[in-house]
Amino acid sequence: MRKRLAEADKDLGDTIQQSPLWHAKAELIISVPGVGKVTATSLLAELPELGNLARREIGALVGVCPFNRDSGGHKGRRAIWGGRASIRAVLYMAALVASRYNPVIKAYYQKLLAAGKVKKVALVACMRKLLVILNAMVKNNTPWRGVEAA
Repeated sequence: MRKRLAEADKDLGDTIQQSPLWHAKAELIISVPGVGKVTATSLLAELPELGNLARREIGALVGVCPFNRDSGGHKGRRAIWGGRASIRAVLYMAALVASRYNPVIKAYYQKLLAAGKVKKVALVACMRKLLVILNAMVKNNTPWRGVEAA
């Protein structure tokens, strides 16, 4: 099983290297601190809409936008749900790393914690911010610019 998984990873990596379009997108994605080859490969393979949708649409598609469970006068919970769980899992790990090593995401995460948000809520907000940044970078074909990007 592990051998097959390794072969599949190698095949996917080779496909990305051979395709000029995917290779260019992968290089843009990897230029972001906290985002590596596994994240880039997963995003390219499982989220072909990256770079083609607006920020709200891409967030809803992945499932990192909070939805309200309100009805009439009842104010329900706000939670993320739906979307592509595999991409959410990849973004979660990328946001964990980015909250430590990416200056833009780190500042945003610290700001949310200082405002009294729970750590996981702040991390989900960082996931969405990272996804929106990556979407804009791929859409505009611009590499990571650091602090100016926020």
